[in-house]
Amino acid sequence: MNQVNTDPDQLVGISRQGRVLIVSMQREAKRNAVDRALADQIEHALNTLEDDDELWAGVITGTASVFSAGSDLSSRGDYVTERGGEYGVIRRERTKPLIAAVEGVAFGGGFEIALACDLIVASTTARFALPEVSRGLTPTCGALFRGPNVLPRNLALEMILTGAEVGPERLHDTGVVNVVCSPGHAVASAVELAERICANAPLAVRACLGAVRSRETPREAAGWDATELASRSLRGTQDLDEGLRSFFEKRTPQWRAR
Repeated sequence: MNQVNTDPDQLVGISRQGRVLIVSMQREAKRNAVDRALADQIEHALNTLEDDDELWAGVITGTASVFSAGSDLSSRGDYVTERGGEYGVIRRERTKPLIAAVEGVAFGGGFEIALACDLIVASTTARFALPEVSRGLTPTCGALFRGPNVLPRNLALEMILTGAEVGPERLHDTGVVNVVCSPGHAVASAVELAERICANAPLAVRACLGAVRSRETPREAAGWDATELASRSLRGTQDLDEGLRSFFEKRTPQWRAR
């Protein structure tokens, strides 16, 4: 189910298990970093979930060794889709539950994909981090407000300001991760959770999800404004240029605070 893809043009695997759609990012050579092509294929898969009346819930995952390292920095932000926004998922208006199944790293935008989902299942191999500040960047795909909304404030700030990795057990203890499972079982555990949801009346599930999400909408609008302001404040700075250059040159950045 969570197979590594060998077709370079097929970056997303799609499979169905009953009422559940399983969407697998399969750009493992790039640690499932999202570029234009991957974003478009995620968009197509999640459009299928939303538009097919026979599907009642979805699972999004990566490969057996990595969930996603976030943005492909060489794409320079070219990964925004019509219905899903960034990566085809970050700003998507959904009526059906979506569960993240995390094996390996979920760094930067990878963690933000998980935060954009309704529930998170993680194996003990999972690692979560927001390393943008180490590259002279800010998180731009929701972590600056979704992180503090679901995490204790101090833990959210620890992740945002230090870029430190956090394991699944700590996030489970705070209620962010719903299920921690053994390695290689994140997808199966997520499907099991999705099937528990699908055992209930689908219209009632969607009504409940819609009510919860409507409560979040005003806060999210303000969060996107604050995120854009933070990102815009770095444009044209020497540190942003140094952060990107040092990343591609694989060296320690030399910050100048200007």
